[in-house]
Amino acid sequence: MESYQPKWLREVQTPAYVVEEARLKHNLEILRGVQERTGCSILLAQKAFSMIHFYPLISRYLKGTAASGIFEAKLAHEEFNGENHIFSPAYQERDFKEILDICDHIIFNSIGQLKRFSPMAKQAGRAYGLRINPEHSTQPPEHAIYDPCSGDSRLGTKLSELEQALQEAPADEFLYGISGIHFHTLCEQGAEPLAETIEAVENRFGKYFKYLKWINLGGGHHITKDGYNIRLLEDCITKIQTAYGLKVYIEPGEAVALDAGFLVATVLDIIEQTEYNHRKANIAILDTSAACHMPDVLEMPYRPPLIGAGDIDEKPYVYTLAGPTCLAGDTIGTYSFDKPLQAGDRLLFGDMAIYTMVKNNTFNGMPLPAICAVNSQNEVKVVRGFGYADFKMRI
Repeated sequence: MESYQPKWLREVQTPAYVVEEARLKHNLEILRGVQERTGCSILLAQKAFSMIHFYPLISRYLKGTAASGIFEAKLAHEEFNGENHIFSPAYQERDFKEILDICDHIIFNSIGQLKRFSPMAKQAGRAYGLRINPEHSTQPPEHAIYDPCSGDSRLGTKLSELEQALQEAPADEFLYGISGIHFHTLCEQGAEPLAETIEAVENRFGKYFKYLKWINLGGGHHITKDGYNIRLLEDCITKIQTAYGLKVYIEPGEAVALDAGFLVATVLDIIEQTEYNHRKANIAILDTSAACHMPDVLEMPYRPPLIGAGDIDEKPYVYTLAGPTCLAGDTIGTYSFDKPLQAGDRLLFGDMAIYTMVKNNTFNGMPLPAICAVNSQNEVKVVRGFGYADFKMRI
């Protein structure tokens, strides 16, 4: 997308998230193909992408949703036609009755939570299971914040904890009546780390599979990314289903909306004659903020793709792009351009559908970007606009 210049680029008021239906459909077709060839069920992980405008479309391709809390579960119940799965590190008593009313699958994080809430889940006739910690990390060091297999992880039950619980649990059912297990250890990774993790899970927990009906392989699967080994993913799914007779669920978030959305920004000002690695690098102040509108830039961190721009030494004009907040570190990254930037220029950041609108904030009173959709006729529509009232209601 080096020179992508959509006709809607000048139509939207900036800053704005823009999601293209055609790109979303491209991803959904890939995911539906995996379902059809393997018989697994793929769920939308709402923590990555919760744009309800597209829920009717997504529900025609995927089997349901995965929620990380009561509000996401309610959103899926109201807006998505499919199964409603939920996981939380800890449920609250005040929410659990409603969770039982609206969720099909409930996943507990610990033996303590399982013992506390499973009688209610059983009485309500809900399927419930336990998240496990395979204690096998495939994360690179820079993704340590996303590694649920780290030594001090609070996510998932370890084998030693499960086996201790089995000694104390009633003998007339397996582990307080769970029907499945869940693990989520990947972050934007390929099928090879998944295959490695499955082997670790089999080695540690495989002897208990005979008591189960389903297994959820979690999220973090970059299925729709170019070069992803879909054949290996399908082999992993088929192996589990054939060898153990388990129903397989996976719950990708980024794979659903990968590269389907953009963030449009306008250059507000240029601050000249700074230096980056002994090279002149001016600063461009934008009307969008890393801290407010694309938090993963600072949290992961990562450098978002920018249409038409290059790496620092690729093009003649270099700029560090920064937001208008008071946070000194509110910088998006340093890019190079074919010509100088000027106030009023529009910039188009790619891959801005995931982990953006679900995580943004109004720090410094920053306006939230509008949420826009581009339909199959390439027409842009503002799905949701925001103003001062949205800032005020949050504080």
